Amino acid sequence: MIHWFVEPGFWSNPVVGTALVLGAVVAVVSAAVGVMVVVRGQSFAGHALTDVAMAGGAGASLVGASPLVGFLLAGIVGGGSIEAAGAERIRDRDVGTGVVLGAAAGLTALFLYFVSSSTSATGSTQSVLFGSVFTVSPSVVPLSLAVAAATLATLFIVRRPLLLSSLSPELAAARGVRPRAMGLLFVLVLAASVALSALVIGAILSTALLVGPAFAALRVARGLVGATLGAIVAGVAAVELGILLSYDSFYWSAAHRSVPVSACVVGVVLVEVAASAVWSRLRRGRGR
Repeated sequence: MIHWFVEPGFWSNPVVGTALVLGAVVAVVSAAVGVMVVVRGQSFAGHALTDVAMAGGAGASLVGASPLVGFLLAGIVGGGSIEAAGAERIRDRDVGTGVVLGAAAGLTALFLYFVSSSTSATGSTQSVLFGSVFTVSPSVVPLSLAVAAATLATLFIVRRPLLLSSLSPELAAARGVRPRAMGLLFVLVLAASVALSALVIGAILSTALLVGPAFAALRVARGLVGATLGAIVAGVAAVELGILLSYDSFYWSAAHRSVPVSACVVGVVLVEVAASAVWSRLRRGRGR
């Protein structure tokens, strides 16, 4: 029966194997970070960092460097700028995020103009914007895994003070936690997560993988640990199923054109969010 869903060559294709492993790792990181993004109310910052990553990826393509390096460097600079401009209040943080977002959009337009004007880098534009885990160079995989491991380790180490500073900055400060330091550290973790997801599904759509599974899990699960585990399961399922659908779509028509991986992943994420909304409504209905 499995052959009805999986086209021949899927499991034996080395490119697909690399995509499945890298996609799963990125999904785990995005889900774990995404839960804290939703809890802290920083979805807008996550969206802004996708634009910052896009500028970095375009700049890296322009000089012939790895897009992941561009995503990371731009994300670190952009994340630090967002936190520095955010000051103390949420309103100031949103204003700072908006300023960084506008600057990143301008740089992206400039870099993509130069990239599209270069005959040697024309194919890089779509890769930066929409990504494709099938085209990730094997040489980038070790760096991606190292960044993922460092991101998860950092998030695990600071999870308690980070959660406390998210829910009650005053109580956190009274217990010796520095909320602004936690905020800066988290935005750098967020930048690394966005860079990884941009590598798999592109900078434009990386917010969906960051926020979607986390939002769906928080609607359904009870407790932060359950939500994190649920988000990881949903994120990995979305990426793996998206890769499968993209691979299978090559055989769906005589033209033999695959649906982009990014579109398939986002489609699955939207289904998960919709299903969580239905589940949440049904559960509330039974509780009345």
